[in-house]
Amino acid sequence: MSEPVLGVIPARLASSRLPHKPLHPVLRKPLLEWVWRRVSGMPLFQRVVVATDAPQVRELCESLGAAVLMTDSGHESGTDRVAEVVDRPGFRDFPVVVNVQGDEPLVEESHLGDAVSLVQHDGWEVGTCATPVGSVEAFRDPSVVKVARARDGRALYFSRAPIPHQREGDPSPAALAAPPFLHHVGVYVYRREALLRWVGLPISPLEELERLEQLRALEAGIRIGVAVVDGAHAGVDTPEDVIRVERILSGTGIHRTAAKET
Repeated sequence: MSEPVLGVIPARLASSRLPHKPLHPVLRKPLLEWVWRRVSGMPLFQRVVVATDAPQVRELCESLGAAVLMTDSGHESGTDRVAEVVDRPGFRDFPVVVNVQGDEPLVEESHLGDAVSLVQHDGWEVGTCATPVGSVEAFRDPSVVKVARARDGRALYFSRAPIPHQREGDPSPAALAAPPFLHHVGVYVYRREALLRWVGLPISPLEELERLEQLRALEAGIRIGVAVVDGAHAGVDTPEDVIRVERILSGTGIHRTAAKET
């Protein structure tokens, strides 16, 4: 029997590129509402909760009937906010925890399930996903986080740099369409004990250099498994992203189904 899985959606208002991002309208609904409706309907989870420090987000959640917890405003990352939730009474019995990004209304249940399986069935302390980079432009782009992965699926390193480096020059488009050239998908599933250990660690030297918090876990010896998945939709960070996501939602059953709910 599979262990119970808790989904936590961290949602904060501070965002330099898209102010008040969780409340930003996407097809006339707040972005967070799209994420909540999508994730809360997934059989993968026994429970889903939004974690925030903003009264406006709490009010939205209450209007939707979404479970919400007020958390410390001093958290520096969503990981810290998720850890506070799992250490609260009523949530300590969940051995497997999923950090569901609050800006990803198109997150795929299959991707979340693959990462959960890495933790539940394959023994990894943390599970995440990656997809082929796909293009030279993305391979070179520092905003696209790359991951180098061992044969057994273990994450060796995450970087904003183009890794793994090919000595003969840039990989061909065909090579970039498959491993080992992988774009990290920001899905995180934790064994509860690993999550609490992670947030108790100081910021590591590599994390500080790359501005990637998963390097803190790697440097401390926390084992991260990486599932390779089909292409994933990017989250919402900019007004241009809102337009892109609206086009996708308008062209799928997601929009029509969600629009029927009140």
